[in-house]
Amino acid sequence: MAAGLEYGLKGIVWKRIQDTIIADCRKSKVWKILILDPFTTKILSSCCKMSDLMSEKITIVEDLYKNREPVLEMKAIYFISPTAKCVDAFIGDFKQKPKYKAAYVYFTDYCPDDLFNNMKLYCAKYIQVCKEINLSFLPQEAQVFTFDNPGAFNSIYKPNSLDKMKTLETLADQLVTICATLDEYPGVRYKKDSKNMENAKTLAELVDNKLARHYELDDSGKKKGKTQAQLLIVERGFDPVSPILHELTYQAMAYDLIDIQKDIYQYKAKDGSEKEALLNEDDMLWVKLRHKHIAEVSEQIPKMLKEISASKKQPDGKITISNLSQMMKKMPSFRKELTEKTIHLQLAEDCMQQFSNNVEKLCKAEQDLAVGSDVDGMKVKDPMRTLLPVLLHPYSIHDKIRAVLLYIFSLNGTTDENLSKLIQHVKIEDEREYILNWKRLGVPIITESSIFSRKPTRRDRSQEQTYNLSRWTPVIKDVMEDAVENKLDTKEWPHQSECPAAWNGSGAVSARQKHKPNAQDERRTGSRLIIFIIGGISFSEMRSAYEVTQAVKSCEVIVGSSHILTPTSLLNDIKALGKEPMETFTIEERSNA
Repeated sequence: MAAGLEYGLKGIVWKRIQDTIIADCRKSKVWKILILDPFTTKILSSCCKMSDLMSEKITIVEDLYKNREPVLEMKAIYFISPTAKCVDAFIGDFKQKPKYKAAYVYFTDYCPDDLFNNMKLYCAKYIQVCKEINLSFLPQEAQVFTFDNPGAFNSIYKPNSLDKMKTLETLADQLVTICATLDEYPGVRYKKDSKNMENAKTLAELVDNKLARHYELDDSGKKKGKTQAQLLIVERGFDPVSPILHELTYQAMAYDLIDIQKDIYQYKAKDGSEKEALLNEDDMLWVKLRHKHIAEVSEQIPKMLKEISASKKQPDGKITISNLSQMMKKMPSFRKELTEKTIHLQLAEDCMQQFSNNVEKLCKAEQDLAVGSDVDGMKVKDPMRTLLPVLLHPYSIHDKIRAVLLYIFSLNGTTDENLSKLIQHVKIEDEREYILNWKRLGVPIITESSIFSRKPTRRDRSQEQTYNLSRWTPVIKDVMEDAVENKLDTKEWPHQSECPAAWNGSGAVSARQKHKPNAQDERRTGSRLIIFIIGGISFSEMRSAYEVTQAVKSCEVIVGSSHILTPTSLLNDIKALGKEPMETFTIEERSNA
């Protein structure tokens, strides 16, 4: 198994799969087929490799929905979601003519009675095992989970959404599975919203009730008490700035400026051939660099390459991609190490090219608007003077929209008249939803009075060392630090349920502290803070979880959402909220329900 997968959420998920699905199958010595749906395919590929499955006597991995040849001498393992579509496909494998000798069925989550009874009715004699294993999330990174559900944004925030409650129920079920996988029964809190946004409160109630039910029916027959963990639930609108700003840390910058789809970076090699690289935790250099500022990344990679060339007695000189390809030809044994570094040299170069062409000038204005003061700490008295140069420069429409939004957020809303002028200036009269629809998230866009509402106070970070163009800190980082230090205001963060008095002001849970040699283990004995953001999480917010965990040591912060956002994907999601559903569409939806 890759080194990057041995720790964190991916390691925990793989161990869960081994202890349930694979442990059951080990008892039967024959080689088996593993059948997955699209969601469970993503879960497995995120935490193990084909060789890991082969060593467990799983020879073939098949798609549940594809037409498959019968293999009557083999037993099949079904790892599937408990949906009508999956269950129907499963029944189809056995109802007329069985495709396999027997079936071991594992559901990611609770299987509704009607679906379970259907399976029993048609397939009872073939089913050897049927279990729900509470694993309905993707371990995206060591401390980040998602539910691979970008559509949840639309379902929750679209006006008159027909499936909002159903979506919140599904998110709650999935949140229970992350708690169960981590073996935590957390106290639940949510961010209270003054703008009548009730989603966080509703989700907190749902999760708390479902957790109580889950731990009431524990397999061991014992009722589990609350553990030293907290689950905080917030809505996307609580910090509209972080996902819109141009970020200059490597991972966030790459996903914003380069077209990276499904974590695959495509680039042209110097010989003109098309190449691609997967950016994930198998690549330890990516893990090492992803949260660093682009200035450090651009410095570090050539340094690493110089060290390799020095160790191979290469003539010293400027490291270029073409030099590297020459070195690779001469030193096949170093190919892997060099390839890894070459990929990041190329990606960092791509980022820096975008930065020097456009982003550098934008960043100064964006940071001043977001932070409310300039590099010298002087308050920005007239945000319009900061915004104007951006509007007058030939930046892309999207970049201008981002700057206009930051201007509006800095004022906590603007007047109708002012907004109309801005929309005309950016020439988005037909696409004003990019801006107006933020109100669906509870973000003030138009204010009636000239007295704008008070902005929340932020932690003082004036002593922290930051780059001039990276002065903004995501609001969630303040929340994480306040939670760990037990400073969250109970009026703003009501308790849906409380956990034991673990959060004792130091962030440490002294009763459970044992001396362990390694920092990762040390965190295990401390407390966990799990944060769920309704409506998507940005890369800078993901980074905050690692930074706070690193600083505190005694508390591990795990963050998640329905999906990961980039500025472009969020703007497109926001714009799509404006298209009111057609009447015919509504009727169809109801008849399907």
